Amino acid sequence: MNNNLTNKKVYDVLIVGSGVAGMYGSLQFDSSTSVLMLAKYETNVSNSNLAQGGVAAVLDLENDSYDLHINDTMIAGGQENDIEAVDTLVHEGPSDVLNIMNNMGVEFDRKPDGSLDKTLEGGHSRRRIVHYKDSTGAELVRKLLAEVQKHDNIELSANTALYSLSRVKSGFRADIIKNGRLSSVFCSYCILCTGGIGRIYKYTTNPKTATGDGIRIAYELGAKIKDLSYIQFHPTAFNSDDGEQFLISESVRGEGAVLKNCYKERFMHRYDQRLELAPRDVVSKSIILESRRTGSNNFYLDITHEDADFLKWRFPGIYEGCLKYGVDMTKDLIPIFPCQHYLMGGIETDIDAKTTVPRLYAAGECANTGVHGHNRLASNSLLEALVFSRRAAQDIKRCMAANFPAVSEYPSPVENITGGAPVPKGIKTEIRSILQRGYFVLPDYGAVRSGLKQIDNILKRLKGGSFAITTEFSEVLSMATAAHIILSEVDEK
Repeated sequence: MNNNLTNKKVYDVLIVGSGVAGMYGSLQFDSSTSVLMLAKYETNVSNSNLAQGGVAAVLDLENDSYDLHINDTMIAGGQENDIEAVDTLVHEGPSDVLNIMNNMGVEFDRKPDGSLDKTLEGGHSRRRIVHYKDSTGAELVRKLLAEVQKHDNIELSANTALYSLSRVKSGFRADIIKNGRLSSVFCSYCILCTGGIGRIYKYTTNPKTATGDGIRIAYELGAKIKDLSYIQFHPTAFNSDDGEQFLISESVRGEGAVLKNCYKERFMHRYDQRLELAPRDVVSKSIILESRRTGSNNFYLDITHEDADFLKWRFPGIYEGCLKYGVDMTKDLIPIFPCQHYLMGGIETDIDAKTTVPRLYAAGECANTGVHGHNRLASNSLLEALVFSRRAAQDIKRCMAANFPAVSEYPSPVENITGGAPVPKGIKTEIRSILQRGYFVLPDYGAVRSGLKQIDNILKRLKGGSFAITTEFSEVLSMATAAHIILSEVDEK
């Protein structure tokens, strides 16, 4: 693996993002294919790395079935899912899970008899989620990164942001920010794996990378963006003043935790017969409705009735995370409230992860494969990242095997452009306040319309000014662009 961008300027494949989709996609190419993978910050900073619950897959056809997983996914998604994409996910996903286990060293928890320990989460009719304690994503990222580092054909460049992508003959010119400088590389194919848009909200479970960069870049290229307003608000984030909220995994409810209101009473029976194991959108809306009924935003997750040693073994990360806030989950109620968590919409793709722009692919959270419909079923996200990043790579390999021409035009590469004004102070905070106020769980349509005007003024200011092209400027431009698309969609409904 080589981290020096100056060694080479032309690649077969550019992969933007180093989460599960980016890394698993890169590993599908053999040594004859040159791959450049960009990590905007450190290589392990991604939504994938924070995924707690696990990977949903039908690995036991005696006690589960593909049809049941498909049905659970469709119900959670409000029947708005693309059935072909769901069928592909559910039928092909188990092979990818076995591949990362058997060939890439990924470990999942096992029972004393050696069989996989599967948990239950909201919306699932069977225990089918394989997991590594409560840090499944980190385990996948850790093991996939180790595999990437074994492959000399993959360059992984950390602290490197993609600023823009432009079409050239048989490929793309990519303008990249690294070490405060802008330069260009060229590629025949590009896979965007840039994650979600959580950082456009005041409160989110997403890390600092999630500013919608890939969505903006695809949008600027003319790719179709679909259902960007399909945003999932997770019902059980630890209720704190932190911008990046600490997630209390769905699997805690799967292991028996119950929700309580400000009176320390259970309340889900008022809203849904599935109680705490209803899909995420249902539970989040129920909490908001209950808050209006009680006049309080104080809500709790209670799992104190379970064995303390089991909880410490099963949820070591959540246990330690709660202790940092002075809460012992084995004895205390965990304060929770919904916050932004996941994006179901994104760059429209087909089942091969192809966008509407030739040679441009998207996989993972930035893509809209149609798998999730209006609401993602718990633990389908890592599975989607595996399946569709692999399919993207397979389609690229088919094109290369058919002797599609490689990039052969290298117009006007930029190099070391600096200078310009810094990003205006407070602009990220302003964007986050607009989204939090107008479009959170239950929309405020008046605030949506006024917020859209504010966002459009921000975009005019950004595009009309002489700002330095930095990672921060790129992020603010992406945030404002995503906010504009989201609020425009909501305003049209």
